[in-house]
Amino acid sequence: MAAAAPRAPRVSVRAAFCRIRATAAVVKAARATEPRFTALGGYGPDALFTPVPYQDMDWDQFDLNPKVVAALKKADIKSVKEVLNLSGADLQRLMKLSSADVECLLKTVSRTLRKNCMLTALQLYQDKNCFSSQCQKLSLGCSVLDDLLKGGIPLVGITELAGESSAGKTQIGLQLCLCVQYPYRYGGLESGAVYICTEDAFPSKRLQQLIAQQHKLRADVPPEIIQQIRFGNSIFVEHAADLDTFHNCITKRLSVLLTRGMVRLVVIDSIAALFRCEFGASDSVLKARYLQTFGAQLHGLSTRFRTPIMCINQVTDAVSEPEAAQCGLSTADSRVSPALGITWANQLLMRLMVSRVPQPEPAPGAVSHHPASVRTLRVVFAPHLPPSFCCFTVRLEGVKGMNRG
Repeated sequence: MAAAAPRAPRVSVRAAFCRIRATAAVVKAARATEPRFTALGGYGPDALFTPVPYQDMDWDQFDLNPKVVAALKKADIKSVKEVLNLSGADLQRLMKLSSADVECLLKTVSRTLRKNCMLTALQLYQDKNCFSSQCQKLSLGCSVLDDLLKGGIPLVGITELAGESSAGKTQIGLQLCLCVQYPYRYGGLESGAVYICTEDAFPSKRLQQLIAQQHKLRADVPPEIIQQIRFGNSIFVEHAADLDTFHNCITKRLSVLLTRGMVRLVVIDSIAALFRCEFGASDSVLKARYLQTFGAQLHGLSTRFRTPIMCINQVTDAVSEPEAAQCGLSTADSRVSPALGITWANQLLMRLMVSRVPQPEPAPGAVSHHPASVRTLRVVFAPHLPPSFCCFTVRLEGVKGMNRG
C-alpha cells in the first residue's frame, strides 16, 4: 500500500497573527530609524525626484481603491518606502488584501518615484533645467582651468588629483575649498568644505595667504561680495592617520556636516597615505576590499548630497608600459602612475594628474620669462572630457592657468 503524501504543516491562527504583528513591528522600527531627507538625490530645485520615499503620505491623493487606502491606514503604513520594503506576501498578510490589490498598490507607488520612466534624447535636450544638476560644476577659480574641465569639477562622483611631491596638488585642493564658498553665479556652491588630512598637518598659513589674496585671484567677483564671505569659518579640518579613524570620519562626522548643509566639498589629502603602512604585499585582497568599501561610501555621500569628492593621490614608479597603460596613462607619463592600482581607479569618475615642467637653465645675465615654476594639469580620463592638458603656475594669490599662445 502506497504511503500517504505528507500533509502541509497547519499554521494556527495565533501563529499567523504573531507574524502579522512582527511585520508591523518591523515597519515601525524601520520608520523610527530611517533618516528623512528633503529630496531624493539632492537638495533644492535641482533635485531629480520628488521627495516622496521617506515622507508621510496622504494615501487619499493616490489613484487607489478605497479599500486599499483604508487597509494602508489600518496597517499604519505611512510612506512609499515602507510599502516597497515589504514583499507582496507580507503586504497581503499585513493588510488582508488580495494579490491583485497588492500588485495594483505596488505599481501605483512605484510610479510616484519616477514619473517619466523612459525619456528620449529629445526630451532630455528640451528639459535641460530638470537635469541641470548633472551639468553643474564647481569652478576652480580660474577660467583657463575651468575651460580645460568644461566648467570645473562635477558635483557627483570621485575626482582624483594625482602627482609627484610639490606638483601643486594641495594648492588646488585649498583653492577649491575657497571656490566652493562663492555664490552660484561665480561658480561656487554657497557652502563650506571639509579637508581631511591623513599625513601632514593642515597648511593653515598658506590658507590665510590665499584668503588675503582672493581679490587678486577672483577679479571676476565684485570686492564687496568677497568681503562678505567668511572663508575661514566654513572650512572644517579633520585628521585621520589610520583607516579606523578615516572610516569613523566619513560615516559619522562628515555625514552630520553634509546632512546639515554646512559643506558641499570634501578634499582628502591624501588617500594613498592611509594604505601605505596598513597593508603589506600579501594583503592585496584585503586592501582591495577596503578600497571598494571606502569608494562605495564616498560615492554614496557624493550622490546623496550632490557633493564633489576630491581625492589627492600620490604616484609610484611605473615598472612597465603595460602597467602605465592599465592606469590610463600615455607613454609620456609612463615613468610614474597613481598609487593604489586598478581597484581604486575603478572607483573614480575622473582622474587628473599634475606635474612640474622642467625649465631650461637661463643663460648668464638673461632674464627668465617664467617667474614661477610651470606645471601641467592633465585629464587622464573622464566620461565627459577628452585627454587634454593645460599649463599653470602657483602664485601668491593661488593657482592660475596659462593661456596657450
